[in-house]
Amino acid sequence: MAPKGCSWLVLSAALLSAGAELSITPEPARLAAGDSVTLRVRGLSGEELAYSWYAGPALSLSYLVASYIVSTGDEIPGPAHTGREAVRPDGSLDIQGLLPSHSGTYILQTLNRQLQTEVGYGHMQVYEILAQPAVLANATELVERRDPLRLLCTSPSPAEVRWFFNGDALPVAVRLGLSPDGRMLTRHGVRREEAGAYQCEVRNPLSVSRSEPLNLTVYFGPERVAIVQDSTTLTGCTIKVDFNTSLTLWCVSRSCPEPEYVWAFNGRALDNGRDHLSISGMAAAQEGAYTCIAKNPKTLLSGSASVVVKLSAAAVSMMIVPVPTKPTEGQDVTLTVQGYPKDLLVYAWYRGPASEPNRLLSQLPSGNWIAGPAHTGREVGFSNCSLLVQKLNLTDAGRYVLKTVTLQGKTDTLELELQVAPLE
Repeated sequence: MAPKGCSWLVLSAALLSAGAELSITPEPARLAAGDSVTLRVRGLSGEELAYSWYAGPALSLSYLVASYIVSTGDEIPGPAHTGREAVRPDGSLDIQGLLPSHSGTYILQTLNRQLQTEVGYGHMQVYEILAQPAVLANATELVERRDPLRLLCTSPSPAEVRWFFNGDALPVAVRLGLSPDGRMLTRHGVRREEAGAYQCEVRNPLSVSRSEPLNLTVYFGPERVAIVQDSTTLTGCTIKVDFNTSLTLWCVSRSCPEPEYVWAFNGRALDNGRDHLSISGMAAAQEGAYTCIAKNPKTLLSGSASVVVKLSAAAVSMMIVPVPTKPTEGQDVTLTVQGYPKDLLVYAWYRGPASEPNRLLSQLPSGNWIAGPAHTGREVGFSNCSLLVQKLNLTDAGRYVLKTVTLQGKTDTLELELQVAPLE
């Protein structure tokens, strides 16, 4: 065996006799570089005076390896002699330390006592033990339908080339172009299906070698952006939610890589870069359109989906809900109004029965609120009819009354009995 790192060659020869009598056979028939071969001649008459060996396609002096004079045993090297060839007395040719350059046509010409010549032709092919090839790409990260794909199988030796995709033989599909020598795969506008591991394999009759995998990534999307709740696609739908309950919306899409997410509420961007959005304590202020925008940083494409979130019909009738539901002395409490009228004209809060001495505050059509006779300086009103009572004390427990008037003159009254727990 040759030392590691050396080029190896194997000889496979079938020398075909051009004349009716002469045949030339390599012994042994298959050899590696550095070994020796004998081109054995059979069919000689025994009347030969001289032999001449040529390494080339014609009887030309430039191809002459050596001539041998039978009577004297003299060998006369020719122009094509490399120092590795020797003619035997029986006419055979020995070649020591085979090289790839020894491949080709060999011609033996004999001269007999009648000064007649015979010629035998043959061909000897020297095959290399192939080095491992490599796959080169114009890029390993491509954008679908935008970037071309070019893969090149590099090998120092001529050989048949085969391609493999994710470990399986790659058929020459219509969408992939193959160069005449099989060494280059091309695709104009790569597709996501072509992402994966590519290998090329080189082979000759005596040797096979396969490259390491080259991994190709194809970026695409986002596509089919949708908003999902509990595995149900809700894009374009209206979601009904009960008051003071929670809701989680998920944004999904087909994309490589995973997209960046932006959520918006009624057209205003939210501070949320995740693939989901949680809504807790659902109230009227959280009703509206929720939009998810998915952006692919590689393809520079984006897509979006929207849903409308509304309070359920059961929650539309007005209700006062304290937040927290069981406040403690010293805490703040918000008397949140669920389902307040959208055409509200004015409202008033009372501490006790709805009479002027008990009025805490009122909101005017201008949107401003004014304090009433019972205002302690700790109450604040909001446009959604809610009432904030700050730094509760035990005397704040009791009956609270809300009175609303709509633009159409409709009047509604709600009551709540607030409980305040003492400090432990």
